[in-house]
Amino acid sequence: MQWLNINDAGFEGAFRKIVNDRRDGDANVTRQVDTILSDVRARGDAALSELTARFDNHTLSSDTDWAISAEECKAAFDGLDADLRDALTLAATRIRTYHEAQLPEDRDYTDADGVRLGARWHPVDAAGLYVPGGRAAYPSSLLMNAIPAKVAGVKRLAVVTPTPKGVVNPLVLAAAHLAGISEIWRVGGAQAVGALAYGTERIKRVDVITGPGNAWVAEAKRQLYGVVGIDMVAGPSEILVIADGQNNPEWIAADLLSQAEHDPNAQSILITDDAGFARQVEDQVDVQSAMLATKNVAQKSWQDHGVIIQVDDIAQSIDLANDLAAEHVELAVDNPQPLFDGIRHAGSIFIGRYAPEAVGDYVAGPNHVLPTGRRARFASGLSVLDFMKRSSFIELDEAALKAIGPAAATLAHAEGLPAHAISIESRLK
Repeated sequence: MQWLNINDAGFEGAFRKIVNDRRDGDANVTRQVDTILSDVRARGDAALSELTARFDNHTLSSDTDWAISAEECKAAFDGLDADLRDALTLAATRIRTYHEAQLPEDRDYTDADGVRLGARWHPVDAAGLYVPGGRAAYPSSLLMNAIPAKVAGVKRLAVVTPTPKGVVNPLVLAAAHLAGISEIWRVGGAQAVGALAYGTERIKRVDVITGPGNAWVAEAKRQLYGVVGIDMVAGPSEILVIADGQNNPEWIAADLLSQAEHDPNAQSILITDDAGFARQVEDQVDVQSAMLATKNVAQKSWQDHGVIIQVDDIAQSIDLANDLAAEHVELAVDNPQPLFDGIRHAGSIFIGRYAPEAVGDYVAGPNHVLPTGRRARFASGLSVLDFMKRSSFIELDEAALKAIGPAAATLAHAEGLPAHAISIESRLK
């Protein structure tokens, strides 16, 4: 774990190293994924079967080995404890309500020259949703991916999820039932992403692939962008907590560990103006991590990638936060609004002492599939728009063409494209 002070002579260099650190790249992974995708494209189901047996120790022979039925999903939902079923339903309701407000509106108008202009939005025909099932299986991820697609109006949703040794997580099945998913394939990894993109004998190809996964899944999505649309290339989780000394150090330590426990390469950063408070948080991280079932992962993440940055004034955290462009940013200070107003680059921002990032993972409503690795500088979290595309349209009558056509023909001649000009001028004669 690194401890930096903004006043230290070497601070700028050390901080820049953190900003530029790439925790999600591996040349070996790139080569392996390329081989896997080529195999799936060439051999389809046969390749999927062999790779699933190798990586997940699960044999794909009968139909039930390949797919999970809607009846199994309903049984899993019905079998949940009432409290868990209610929590999952609350999450689905809040996620759906938030994303329904994202639906874009069509435009259709006629301008002063008599030209009819506008755009229409349509959902993609089919979307593939990746749901992790290796290190951990997350029903929340299924809801966060499936519900925006449903709200967008996507007709076909195909879920792929690994089932190591044939074990299925009933919570994931319950979430699938709640989201109205009827097509679930028991395959994972880069090979599952390849199957969705290229199509196989059993699995029909899709138009967009979304959802988080490990380094192989992320690399497969990166390589297949253009064959299909993707939400983003996601890397290890990140959290930046900006906290003053008036916080409970136990709360802030838990917030830092909430991301550290995801992945050994996850990164948790604390920025504070109180050195004594920072030491208390550091002690609490040690105490709490030792008691976690996920302690091996959380402790390695904190030891290898954890950072505490001490500033003189909490306002100095604004520029640091914009440079880091973190996936999650918590503002645990007395007056968070000035910080909130100043932060331009963040996947999602959690405002105030009672807004832990973990609430956003489940029930707040905004999507928890967010850009990592400083991509919040140019990318946004998953939304309804990831499952839609826009077609513009233009309608001209003779008068409208006479009004704007000559300028278009002039530009076409200037660019050395005479056929463009003729297609306009022939109508103006």
